[in-house]
Amino acid sequence: MYIPQAILFDLDGTLADTAPDLAAAINAMRSKRNLPAVNYHSLRPFASAGARGLLGAGFNISQEDETYEPMRIEFLNQYESALAIHSRLFDHVRTLLRGLDDLGISWGIVTNKAMRFTNPLIPLLDLQEARCVVSGDTTPHAKPHPAPLLEAARRLGIRSEYCWYIGDDLRDIQAAEAAGMTSVAAAWGYCGAVEPKNWKATAIVDSPLELLELIRAKHLQAAHS
Repeated sequence: MYIPQAILFDLDGTLADTAPDLAAAINAMRSKRNLPAVNYHSLRPFASAGARGLLGAGFNISQEDETYEPMRIEFLNQYESALAIHSRLFDHVRTLLRGLDDLGISWGIVTNKAMRFTNPLIPLLDLQEARCVVSGDTTPHAKPHPAPLLEAARRLGIRSEYCWYIGDDLRDIQAAEAAGMTSVAAAWGYCGAVEPKNWKATAIVDSPLELLELIRAKHLQAAHS
């Protein structure tokens, strides 16, 4: 585990709790079909899996279903129409980001969210101080491919091995490992169906404050070595 020169974050489920608005889009679609709303807590774990995961949870359909693509488009349009009604940063994320600034560590965002959503959402969440923002369609590949993470490192001018990537989904850890970055599982996030302890991440942290303490400890260790 290298001393970090940059910290890169996933967005949904890591920096920001966006599940309420994502779930609301699914339930708006169900309402149009005269279907009862799905319990929010049943949809929340799928928020990091995007349209695929949420449509699967909300309508029990897969990408192979012939109705999937039109419903995916409908879902994205519905979500875009109410992007940040209830979304907010997780508790203590602001303290974490201030702590990184105090340590002189650059931070950025790498998300599978498309730019049409990321670009307006970042200022709504007051995250515009990010040194770089790489969306799901910034490069030809999305996570778990390493390309988005490598693009973020390139934009920061920092070698990938000196970057840590923090995420709440197995794909985040896979992308970090493939990019040669330290991988940290954000156990406070949505985390999906697979327990973070089974992701083989370099580290698992339970809160943004625990992550900040881990980073500070690494820097203190470097100062005394």
